[in-house]
Amino acid sequence: RYHGRGKKAGRGAGKRGGRGNAGLNKHRLMTRLKYMPGHWGMHGFNRDPSLRTVHNSVNVSVVENMLGDDDTIDLGDMGIDKLLGSGRVTRALHITVEHASARAVEKIEAAGGSVTLAEGDEWEEE
Repeated sequence: RYHGRGKKAGRGAGKRGGRGNAGLNKHRLMTRLKYMPGHWGMHGFNRDPSLRTVHNSVNVSVVENMLGDDDTIDLGDMGIDKLLGSGRVTRALHITVEHASARAVEKIEAAGGSVTLAEGDEWEEE
């Protein structure tokens, strides 16, 4: 009937050292160290937002689909500042953009097109 705890003495939370997670910084300290080893302290690192570079990018396959019959586009006017190389290019495209990956330029030039950086220079690998 009393499950081996006696009567009044075994009823309260004092028998169990507190209710729930009580005492985790005191008498249950070793339990926390063993089963929650990363509990204290700071973990990881977040770069300051003012130092982050975030590009609005688009792949060459998407650009080709956007163009329709036209073959010239200025991605800067659309708020896109980087051209990436995923997908296929099946026709000559002439694209003006601020940044472009080497793979994107390679695919466009292989199809007979050109990539011009927003500063006015033809793309060249650094």
